Amino acid sequence: MPSVTEITVAQLSRLVGTPDAPAVIDVRVPDHRAEDPRFIPCAVLRDAQAVASWAPSLAGRRTVVICERGLKLSHGVAAWLRAAGIEAETLEGGHAAWRDAGQLLVTPDRLPARDDQARTRWTTRARPKVDRIACPWLIRRFVDAGALFLFVPAAEVAGVGERFQATPFDVEGEFFSHRGECCTFDTMLDEFGLQSDSLRRLALIVRGADTARMDLAPECGGLLAASLGYSRMYREDLPQLDAAMGLYDALYRWCRDATDETHNWPAAKPA
Repeated sequence: MPSVTEITVAQLSRLVGTPDAPAVIDVRVPDHRAEDPRFIPCAVLRDAQAVASWAPSLAGRRTVVICERGLKLSHGVAAWLRAAGIEAETLEGGHAAWRDAGQLLVTPDRLPARDDQARTRWTTRARPKVDRIACPWLIRRFVDAGALFLFVPAAEVAGVGERFQATPFDVEGEFFSHRGECCTFDTMLDEFGLQSDSLRRLALIVRGADTARMDLAPECGGLLAASLGYSRMYREDLPQLDAAMGLYDALYRWCRDATDETHNWPAAKPA
């Protein structure tokens, strides 16, 4: 039975990938990180001993602190955060319990370096439609909640990436791009180790909408139509991304929780 300052693996897993996900702080010691460098989706690695320096960045945010087994290290950091006025919990059983439960873990091998604000930086072509919205959604919900995205003219992506230390994506010839019949969203799922039934189902919809293969899933045409609508509603790319995050949040929750549900009319009448 968890204490009032703990969250269970099952409880946190329901929040991961949603707009209500808490900030996740991974304070495992270097030896434990070396044994398993993967991290819980959107976790930020922090030094427990330096909590006083980074605690202010969590002001106003619900936070879950994770160490290897949910013992003294995470409890101490969470207590410090609570003393600073931050709503903080620990994960019952820590990283080990999450891993042993078979929950999603992000593989960091291809994760770009973080800047001085602990953000990854990405760049792609301006005027996004499907993949260039789906991929930022995936990154912000499962990899790096604070990721920075730079939308620029197609001819400038490589130069901007080099000058501003931003990783190009969804550009031909770049590492994070289409591979065979799969789109960039598929590539990111593979490279970050994000394999779950719900994300694979969403990937099929994204792939169909992005590559004009509407036969892949009945929802592909709807996603394409909504994506083209968003691209005409917004002149600027970042406001378009912010608005369309909700569309992908809804699709993900359908993929995760509601694929068996139907809706009929007329509604059933009481006896």
